[in-house]
Amino acid sequence: MNPRTAHPAVSRALLTVFGLAALLDLLSLAVGYDPAHTVTKPLLMPLLAAYAALRGAPRLLVAALLCGWGGDTLLLSDADAAFLVGMACFAAGHLCYLALFRTYGGPKRAPRVRAGLLVAGYAVALASTVTLLWPDLPADLRVPVAGYSTLLTAMACAAATRLGLVAGVGGALFMVSDTLIATGVADWPQPPRPDFWIMLTYATAQFLLVQGVLGTLAERRAPAAAYREVRSTTP
Repeated sequence: MNPRTAHPAVSRALLTVFGLAALLDLLSLAVGYDPAHTVTKPLLMPLLAAYAALRGAPRLLVAALLCGWGGDTLLLSDADAAFLVGMACFAAGHLCYLALFRTYGGPKRAPRVRAGLLVAGYAVALASTVTLLWPDLPADLRVPVAGYSTLLTAMACAAATRLGLVAGVGGALFMVSDTLIATGVADWPQPPRPDFWIMLTYATAQFLLVQGVLGTLAERRAPAAAYREVRSTTP
């Protein structure tokens, strides 16, 4: 059975459950009910990964989401070691995304001039963020945060330049989410309920990255499917 058409009702149900879990997680953060957040947060990425897998997603996409699940779970702890290992999980996820975008860059790839402007813009954003945060970060986190930020920025830039608008917005929101985390670690002023905004941008980012990849794959497969249809009807 073709994985792209297998169990469409199940894939829709999984996406619905993901949306409900994300909504419950955000509501729990909005009202400050931590026990519900502890339950719902680790459910998000496995649900999204299962949905993506049933839609025929590449293994690299599923792996990226499961790396995100590892990071989500570890960041529920306040321990410094858990933060570092969680950041390493997210970094592994960004590597999966980078490899995926390199392999599956689609027809919405940005023209050369626009791609150059995007790369320059992301480079400026990276340099500015790291420079501003550096003095206020704990000394033992400065290098890991700078390295992680570089990888995150590369992923977001690749999403925008190789997969188009939907994935590009997802990558940008991922940067917003992790920048909020970094400013919290640096003890900068935070918006009310910062965890709410972190999870809102993060869950939306991962969803948009998934949709961007699945949309790109559908566009790549469409010409091949049309060619097979023509060949099958040719006398």
